[in-house]
Amino acid sequence: MRITKLEHATLVVDQGGHRLVIDPGSLTNPILGLEGVQVIVITHEHPDHWSPDQLRRILEINRNVVIFGPEGVAKAAEGFDVVAVHPGETHDYGDFVLKFFGGRHAVIHPSIPVIDNVGVLVNNRLYYPGDSFFVPEDVQVETLAAPAGAPWMKISEAMDYVTAIAPKRAFPTHDGVLSAAGKSLANDRLRAVTEAAGGQYYPLASGDWIDV
Repeated sequence: MRITKLEHATLVVDQGGHRLVIDPGSLTNPILGLEGVQVIVITHEHPDHWSPDQLRRILEINRNVVIFGPEGVAKAAEGFDVVAVHPGETHDYGDFVLKFFGGRHAVIHPSIPVIDNVGVLVNNRLYYPGDSFFVPEDVQVETLAAPAGAPWMKISEAMDYVTAIAPKRAFPTHDGVLSAAGKSLANDRLRAVTEAAGGQYYPLASGDWIDV
């Protein structure tokens, strides 16, 4: 299984000749010419995690794509056929087995409503929490996409999260809000706690990939 990181919070997962796209949002460059997509997962409704334009670009060249997202996404994505998913559910489609966790977005500020958010475990190998620090119970996470920067987090919280998950390998996501210097700082801190737990850290930038 190959995981390719795009800008900010978008991931492309290749498995068995097909692709899963996670969170194709507005802080990611236009996704053009991406073929072989079977599944799209949108963790929550914020525009940096999905946009109508990004979905249209993918759907224009891929037929029979299934879009999964929580209830909030199903309501927000008017005009798109979104299968509403909930924590505790498993959905098996094509080359991808998707297990969903969590349920709520991290608190940004008391004045901002807390919305639906799901984390997703892909083929029991990659865990992507969306905008949350939810720790899935009874799951040994092989590969963690670790949030590196956001209005709802501090780097110390991200470090604690990686420590709690103790993955075999980790890489940064949700880093579009960081400068080059900020990304370097986040990578240094997340590398330290990943390696302290015996894992490997991969400072992926846009276009980089790892095989897991």
